[in-house]
Amino acid sequence: MEKHQYGFVFIFCIILSLGLVSFLSCIAAELKRTKLVDLKLDGKLCSLPGSHAFGFGIAALICLLVAQIMGNLIICRNACSRDKRGSCKARAPGIAKILLFISWMSFGIAVILMSGAISMSRRQPYGKGWLDGECYIVKEGTYIGSAILVLVTTGSTLGSAFTANRRCQADKRQKIHAQVG
Repeated sequence: MEKHQYGFVFIFCIILSLGLVSFLSCIAAELKRTKLVDLKLDGKLCSLPGSHAFGFGIAALICLLVAQIMGNLIICRNACSRDKRGSCKARAPGIAKILLFISWMSFGIAVILMSGAISMSRRQPYGKGWLDGECYIVKEGTYIGSAILVLVTTGSTLGSAFTANRRCQADKRQKIHAQVG
């Protein structure tokens, strides 16, 4: 295994770790989210305390964002032409493109779900609420849904990066065999 491969495996492990931390943070946020029993009513005014789900949600969102960026940098690095350095040619395989599309779709939906849930997890004082002065509680399963989307995003990003890297390695082997033969 050449030096380039060790770097790929190292970054692959970092992305996998970030995805796992994001997943676990979503699970923790689901467990710590504000519940209906926490709601305090005073006539028409309501109040909700802040919850630890806010911090876990922020951590999940940041880890997912960093993992997505790192994964896409690997994909771009392997897919972009580097003929001057003697590396693989541009052109990611079709499966890598499909996985990349799935990755971005699930990433976008996860970010939207988490962002809404995170903003509702902040403290909602009497009369201020989350939206129009009304209190909103994160629906049960929202963070779990985000956690599943985190797994889909991380898995498809890593799958796309791995597929693009395999293509790059195959191109290098063909180039070496062509020079020898």
